[in-house]
Amino acid sequence: MENGSQKWRFQGNKRLNSTSAISIRGIMDMLIGNFSTDDPRPIIPLGNGDPSQFPCFRTSTTAEEAIVDSLHSTKHNGYAPAVGVPSARRAIANYLNRDLPYKLSPNDVYLTSGCIQAIEVALAAITNPGANILLPRPGFTFYESRAAYQNLQIRHFDLLPDKGWEIDVDAVEALVDENTVAMVIINPGNPCGNVYSYDHLKLVAETARKLGILVIADEVYSHLTFGSTPFVPMGVFGSIVPVLSLGSISKRWVVPGWRLGWLAITDPNGILQKTGIVESITGYCNITTDAATFVQGAVPQILENTKDEFFSKLIGTLKEAAEKCVDGIKEVPCLTFPSKPEGSMFVLVKLNASLLEDIGDDLEFCMKLAKEEKVIIVPAGMAFGMKNWIRITFACDISAVEEGLRRIKAFYQRHAKKQ
Repeated sequence: MENGSQKWRFQGNKRLNSTSAISIRGIMDMLIGNFSTDDPRPIIPLGNGDPSQFPCFRTSTTAEEAIVDSLHSTKHNGYAPAVGVPSARRAIANYLNRDLPYKLSPNDVYLTSGCIQAIEVALAAITNPGANILLPRPGFTFYESRAAYQNLQIRHFDLLPDKGWEIDVDAVEALVDENTVAMVIINPGNPCGNVYSYDHLKLVAETARKLGILVIADEVYSHLTFGSTPFVPMGVFGSIVPVLSLGSISKRWVVPGWRLGWLAITDPNGILQKTGIVESITGYCNITTDAATFVQGAVPQILENTKDEFFSKLIGTLKEAAEKCVDGIKEVPCLTFPSKPEGSMFVLVKLNASLLEDIGDDLEFCMKLAKEEKVIIVPAGMAFGMKNWIRITFACDISAVEEGLRRIKAFYQRHAKKQ
């Protein structure tokens, strides 16, 4: 039988195509594909939160030595337990306990391949037929992609730009029905660069308790704050509402490629145990991949021995870069921001497309900018459901931030409507 007449019974999973299209990686690939091959200038990557390529953001020598020691020990070359290496679970519990009013045990911590897999585990554990989840708008796109792939229905609550991107608690209450199982908060914020206060987080906890839903707290940017509001983990309010706390070493240690994250049960009342969520988390861990064993083996040394000087220098670099970014944005009349970033690695910027001659929205702005200036920034309409907003990262070498904003200013001047 010739190939042309053969009938095959398989075909690609189209749901993967549709869900990956709204991912940051999918959007970045689209922007990169729009580069002009004739432009010899270097790319300015103001889109993705991965500063590891820049020497000023090199991880601590303690972390590097911990990896080497883990490998040389030959103790971490085999398979790890599905929930994680015991010493790593213990070290992460102790690390998180520094900021909590109660104590986590190692059994409350599950090791994951980066915070991305922690999101997968959390969403899988709460998904049942007909269930829905409340996601922030704007928020990290992977929640959208993963929830859609798992047929977990999505409802959005807005973050309020004129109130420092606080959660619209009234909107949360209006969205909930008998099938709502959880809400997600991201603190420090991605894509907004905001940091929530103790009082606001307490209000969110009390609201979630009243509604009978758990909170998934994405704290991958924990302690990366440089404004007036200190980082407060949502787990502080675990006695009010059960919390799944997600984190990793990717951002604070600037090693996203090491793929080491965690999910922590911050629930001193044991509600998640009684409702079967803990059992579901363990069950999912049994059927998925693990973080690399040798990286898990390095975790105790990384968490316990990294000096405060490393973190202070990192925060100082981020703060300076954020200030340069804000100063550069002020020089571009079509871009404004409701508040300065106070944490994470991003600022969300409003685009006034009416000031531009031949650009209709944020996607067209970012696509043409990539083609004409080789600068990558993220269109928030496609990525975060915020039409005519743009996410810019300042987690780059200072000179790259300044050069990127200079190119954006030149781009504006070329496309500005004539007076």
